[in-house]
Amino acid sequence: MTTTTFSTGRTASAAARLARLRRLAWTVDAAFRVPGTRFRFGLNGLIGLTPAAGDALLALVSLYIVYEGYRLGASRQDVGRMLANVAVEAAAGSVPVLGDLFDMGFKANLRNLAIIEQSIGATPF
Repeated sequence: MTTTTFSTGRTASAAARLARLRRLAWTVDAAFRVPGTRFRFGLNGLIGLTPAAGDALLALVSLYIVYEGYRLGASRQDVGRMLANVAVEAAAGSVPVLGDLFDMGFKANLRNLAIIEQSIGATPF
């Protein structure tokens, strides 16, 4: 299998991984819009309603995004910032109802995606 190198030095497989992360972060944090408003939420808001198991599953998805960011070349400092975002969302998400509302507004995965894109010099969406 051959890989194509872009002018930024990234390979085609890295670009495909970044595109996959964009879709995942969008699906988890902003896939749906409340009609008549600009407010968006994702599967995070629905899965998080399941006590404990939902929050644990969402934390694993968030940690996967951090891991892929590390593999794509995010700096150690940026990985630390992303882990802090995941920790804040996981801690707040453990509070029934209010934590789920916080998760829908905080959108840790989209924040982490922006950190990855900035760190590796990718063009956002």
